[in-house]
Amino acid sequence: MTDIKELLLSRIRDVADYPEPGVMFKDITPLLADPAAFTALTDALAEIAERTCATKVIGLEARGFILGAPVAVRAGLGFIPVRKAGKLPGATLAQAYDLEYGSAEIEVHAEDLTAGDRVLIVDDVLATGGTAEASVQLIRRAGAEVAGLAVLMELGFLSGRARLEPTLNGAPLEALLTV
Repeated sequence: MTDIKELLLSRIRDVADYPEPGVMFKDITPLLADPAAFTALTDALAEIAERTCATKVIGLEARGFILGAPVAVRAGLGFIPVRKAGKLPGATLAQAYDLEYGSAEIEVHAEDLTAGDRVLIVDDVLATGGTAEASVQLIRRAGAEVAGLAVLMELGFLSGRARLEPTLNGAPLEALLTV
């Protein structure tokens, strides 16, 4: 696992003062542009999907789409996008959640999840955990089970794991990298 961690870390670029002064943004676009690194990432996340016995993969808007879709294909599972409110046509389930300054809402198509589904949530970064927590609530409201949460990178100093672990109720939270 050390080799993949080194490969992934070597392809993540730090961008100072983005999107605002004082923030060190972790840019994954160099990783996505490198086929060896992107394949290694996809394989590692697909292995988590298989290990958790997931039946579907949810990707959180927007970089979770980029990572989750190839993971679902690699693992032979369906992919479901969780979008910002108002972006999906038809009947949806919505979940509001609080942000540092205000609130937001995410949605999923109501018919995409069923009681027999075990869902792996995939995203690029675990920061404060608000969006991931809302997605767990959405999955459960749809009657499905949360198989786990898998992210490329966890920003440990923001304490998202501490917020999420009670909500996950024993489902694994796996981060390939912790910074």
